[in-house]
Formats: sequence, structure tokens, C-alpha cells
Amino acid sequence: MIKQFTVITLFPEFISDYLRFGVVGSAVDRGIINLNLIDLRDFSVSRNGRIDDSSYGGGPGMVLAVPPVRAAITSAKVDAGEDSHVMYMSPQGARFDQYAVKNLRDLEHIIILAGRYEGIDQRLIDRDVDSEWSVGDYVLSGGELPGLIVIDAITRTIPGVLGSDESAINDSFSDGLLDFPHYTRPAMIDDAQVPQVLLSGNHGEIARWRRKNALGRTYVGRPDLLSNKFLPDGDRELLKEFLLENGLL
Repeated sequence: MIKQFTVITLFPEFISDYLRFGVVGSAVDRGIINLNLIDLRDFSVSRNGRIDDSSYGGGPGMVLAVPPVRAAITSAKVDAGEDSHVMYMSPQGARFDQYAVKNLRDLEHIIILAGRYEGIDQRLIDRDVDSEWSVGDYVLSGGELPGLIVIDAITRTIPGVLGSDESAINDSFSDGLLDFPHYTRPAMIDDAQVPQVLLSGNHGEIARWRRKNALGRTYVGRPDLLSNKFLPDGDRELLKEFLLENGLL
């Protein structure tokens, strides 16, 4: 079944330009995913085409109004069915990570609402939005970039999208760890040699080296990922070995 994405945005060209490149664009060209763009301005209910208004209580910035946004969501559901999941990208949302990708990737139709200005009317979030997501603890000018991150992250996990389905399985965070180091030809460059185990042809030892370095990289670069992660005895031994080899223990 083709995965359906719909993006509601004030800048559809922002999204369509991205589709000219890379994994997502290829998936669209091959019919693996379908991506529909909805211009929020098409649903303005005012004569001058406005889709926002000032915030009750005062303060700077404008707020996207309920009528045009709700009409755009309704239109998206008419096109793809009521069984749709509406995501709103905002700094107030839950953290979007690889676990979220796993939980969202089986949804048939995802509607991504890309906010602008000060955001959208809270009543839309309360009544029309199914989930609210943030891609990091910072503020961007709009939800288009976060929306593209969601689409890219989910799309690459769909079978047939990548050249090898193992690529997605081995990605960083796929099992709660950072990825292991990668090398390519030549074997020697700038007096730096590719680790000998990777040249050995011993697939068991290569797998062990990769697991050890994934654990070590995570411990050094993102220890928070290991803080609540249960490590079996074998992984603990590999991590200890990495730390000893690198003078960290």
C-alpha cells in the first residue's frame, strides 16, 4: 500500500522543491509514497485572503485562525479518507525521535500541519490535531522543515525505498544506539589505516567490532541514550573493552 502524506502549509513550494532530490523524491517518483500539498491560503474566509489574526490578550505576532486551518484539514481527509492522523509541528510537542518513527510509520495517511507566526489557535490543537511533535529544543520560523524531517525519517523505513533495507535497520538510533564508524577505499589515507578487522573478511568479528564501536560512540557522544537502556552482559563487556582500548577506563 502506498504511504500517503499531506502537508498543509503557507509555502507549498518549500516542500515541492525538496522533492526534486534524494530519497523522498525517488520514493515519490517510484510511487512508493504519495505526497499531497495543500496551500492554506486557498481556504481563507476573508476578502483579502488572510489566514491569521492578532492574539487575544495582546502581544507581538499573529496566530493562524481556526476556519482556514480546519477547512484545510477537512479537505485533506476528504481526499485521503477519515482514517488520517493529523500531526502539528511545534516547539511544544513531544520529541520526535526514532522511536516515534517506529510508532508512526504504519499509519496509512499522515497530515502534517506546518504552522507559522505564533502558531495556531489552541482550539485546533485540542480538537483537530492527533499529535504534536517537536524536532528539537529550539524555535524555527515555520513547520515546513520539521515536517520534511518527519517525512524523510518515516519514508526511509518503508521497504523498497533505500537501496538495501538493511540500511534503515543499521541507522543510528534504530536500536537506541549511534551508528558505528564507516570507511571506504583507499585503505590508507593521511597515514590513517582502516581498522584491520574490517579488511579481514571475518563477518563475525566485523559484526562484533561494529557493535562495540556503536556502544562506545553512544557512551562518549550521547550517554543519555544509555542511561535507561538495559545492556545484556555481552554488550557490557564490549563497552568495557572499548573504554579500555581508548583509555577511558
